[in-house]
Amino acid sequence: MSALFELELPPELSAKEPPERRGLLRDQVRLLVVSRQTGKVVHSHFARLSDFLAHGDLLVFNSSRTLPASLAGWVGSHDFRVEVRLAEHLSDDAWLALLLFRDRSEARLRPGLIIDFGRGLHAQVEGSDSTNRRLWKIRFSRCGTELLDLIYRLGQPIRYAYAAAPWDIDCYQNVYSTEPGSAEMPSAGRAFTWRTLLQLQRHGVRIANLTLHTGLSSYMDDELDREHPPSEEEYFISEETAEKIRDAHQTGRRVIAVGTTVVRALESAAERSGFVEPGHRYTRLTINAGYPLRVTNGLEVIWIYLARLFRRKSFARHTKKLSVNAIFGTSLEISTSSRSLTAKAQDDTRNASYRSGTTCRPR
Repeated sequence: MSALFELELPPELSAKEPPERRGLLRDQVRLLVVSRQTGKVVHSHFARLSDFLAHGDLLVFNSSRTLPASLAGWVGSHDFRVEVRLAEHLSDDAWLALLLFRDRSEARLRPGLIIDFGRGLHAQVEGSDSTNRRLWKIRFSRCGTELLDLIYRLGQPIRYAYAAAPWDIDCYQNVYSTEPGSAEMPSAGRAFTWRTLLQLQRHGVRIANLTLHTGLSSYMDDELDREHPPSEEEYFISEETAEKIRDAHQTGRRVIAVGTTVVRALESAAERSGFVEPGHRYTRLTINAGYPLRVTNGLEVIWIYLARLFRRKSFARHTKKLSVNAIFGTSLEISTSSRSLTAKAQDDTRNASYRSGTTCRPR
């Protein structure tokens, strides 16, 4: 998948820190509302999101919690250092990971290699991934909650060049996230606060949750990143959430996904029967402009993805000055009804850029 736009942004317009570090609340970021039918543009703030949603709308959130998925390890008797970026937890309890070396030690990568992380945690390299040349399968010496506890003690959030500093893991969490497992933040929901959620509920907007653990948005390989190889991601949808979605469809209410991870989980769960089936599964589903959506009527996501999805130059023209950064930048929501299609975007008051030469996937 190639990039739609080439963006040249001066350094002073890059969003290098979250809005909280500039004295703003999360929901004080800007909100852009664009009518897809008329092109009318309304400028607002995310805290007023309820102004653009209807009583009975169902918002579906991804409750996955971000892991500090960057682990510093050593190979051999501290012969050379490696950064291990966790990409995916596999069904056999192993992990796929991106292994980054400070020097040219990649040539030493081989099955059987042992990586030591300290605190009694180590991992063995079992082999390279068959579908992604940059990922390796590794198996940790610990598992379950014991492993998660060590990851939170030893790891750091995955950080890209646009971030000015190694921000604390809390900056990469959505306020409603509960289930640890994402390599990177499902960032479409970052602007939500408890105040925003309470306002939405008072407005009559319904809320449901699912869990999809996100993988890496970049493999630190420009050519591979442009290809966007499909990754397999683990998801869980409860019977309660499936029932809320069925009820929304039966009563003619909109189902609005907060982020592409939610769309991927819902459409994967409906792929067989056309209806959302609860359960715990893995998905490799790729959704593009030609994919017929069965479940979702609305989407909140960064603008560049929607410009690709709808191929609307007018939409891109209205929103080109917005941030396109997947963590601290712009997201937007598209909602549909029998009458109209509306696009909404949030901006953290400054522009942001992707890592030079790559395009990170929206969440």
